[in-house]
Amino acid sequence: MPATSAIADSLRLHGVAEAQDLFPMHLLQALRQDALALHAAGRLREAATGRGTARQQTGLRGDSTLWLDDPQCGDAAADFLSALDGLRLQLNRELLLGLHEVEAHYALYPAGAGYVRHRDRFHDDDARVLSLVCYLNPDWPDGAGGALRLHFPDGAHDMAPRLGTTVLFLSDEIEHEVLPATQSRLSIAAWFRRRT
Repeated sequence: MPATSAIADSLRLHGVAEAQDLFPMHLLQALRQDALALHAAGRLREAATGRGTARQQTGLRGDSTLWLDDPQCGDAAADFLSALDGLRLQLNRELLLGLHEVEAHYALYPAGAGYVRHRDRFHDDDARVLSLVCYLNPDWPDGAGGALRLHFPDGAHDMAPRLGTTVLFLSDEIEHEVLPATQSRLSIAAWFRRRT
């Protein structure tokens, strides 16, 4: 992954990095097909917030998800997890973050659904260090909404959910939200974790 050094530099300087060619197009297209087939088969489940006994469906988010390590997922999911693990190793070399593992899930947002402003780290668990979002939506039209909105001290920055766009950011520092869209959209959300 030749873009890793640029990603590491951007994370070091800004706490966020964006890449357009981090993963091969054939893999992204296979992931899209896998996720859509799983959705059609009713395998994705309504997402919740929190974890353990604090896990609840609160209306804060409107997506349906399935973890990529679920046996129902196809070969593309396993290939993507392998690519994420390779990225984890490279980011450890560049940034010395002590990343130990990565977790990821498909996320499908129907038209009109979003996810309110939040951070990706649990209050009682600091394992998540880096968040990653990879979009799987070809030919996303201008004006359809659905952006990932990142919040910074000098204002918000929106990123359209177009196929191949990948965003990485510091899980405990960058507040973000998913804006509603006029059509459904598909992504992968991942977290690089350290030992706790």
